[in-house]
Amino acid sequence: MPFAALPHRSTQNLSFLSWIAAALLALGVLAAPARADDAASLRALVEGQIAAMRAGDASAAYGFAAPAIRQMFPSPDRFMQMVKRGYAPVVAPRSVTFGRLRETSRGPVQEVFLTDSGGTDWLALYTFEQQADGSWKIAGCVLTKSPGASA
Repeated sequence: MPFAALPHRSTQNLSFLSWIAAALLALGVLAAPARADDAASLRALVEGQIAAMRAGDASAAYGFAAPAIRQMFPSPDRFMQMVKRGYAPVVAPRSVTFGRLRETSRGPVQEVFLTDSGGTDWLALYTFEQQADGSWKIAGCVLTKSPGASA
């Protein structure tokens, strides 16, 4: 998951991060729309990856990532190092609540509200890439402090 957020955020960082997120979406997400029956599959991907991270299973967490992510982070350990450095709230959240699944011109985006171990609320926007066999993989995640929504 190329997570496009950094631990320290400013208005300038958020603009830059928005640009990165758009670029990642353009490169990594196919335009095929998600069908209604895909919604459960997409949610299961996010739940499965978070469960694998909680359990410390880097290989399983890595298995949910799209091929482009796996090219950027060529091993489960390198992938987890990146996630732990920049995306600690998704590694072991205190709570997880799923929001809307939105269909965009670049594909589906799943809202996920997280509360980290310190009680801070976060919004994670997961993007997905449909594979040649019709299955889905996680193509990215943009993580920001939640604008007041509680997980």
